[in-house]
Amino acid sequence: MAIPWLVALKVIPWGDVIEHAPKVLDAARKLLDQKRTPSPAEPPLTGDLIDVNSANPPSLGELRNRLIAAQQQIDQHARAQEQLAQTLAELAEQNARLVGAVEVLRKRTRLLLWGAVVMGGAMLWLVLR
Repeated sequence: MAIPWLVALKVIPWGDVIEHAPKVLDAARKLLDQKRTPSPAEPPLTGDLIDVNSANPPSLGELRNRLIAAQQQIDQHARAQEQLAQTLAELAEQNARLVGAVEVLRKRTRLLLWGAVVMGGAMLWLVLR
């Protein structure tokens, strides 16, 4: 059971995997860093934008600032989502290459097995002849 895994590991194009690994790792680190350290320019939004029970409604300037902060957060989330989509696309591309390599491995294994059967049959024929 371990032999097919060993053969699969030999057939995988490790050069391509290693070549693309730094890009995927950098993109993943950027995403993680964005999640860990929020931008200091963004004040966190707390509560509702307008407190209905308050006697003093927020001023137009305060609402404008909150709207700008909300728009910045939306933009940041959109950028993070785009980077995540790029990372996912790179991983999908690598996965497709690995699946292709495994398929080639399966075909070669079948060919080798049939070749071994033919060679064994030929040897048996020579011995019994």
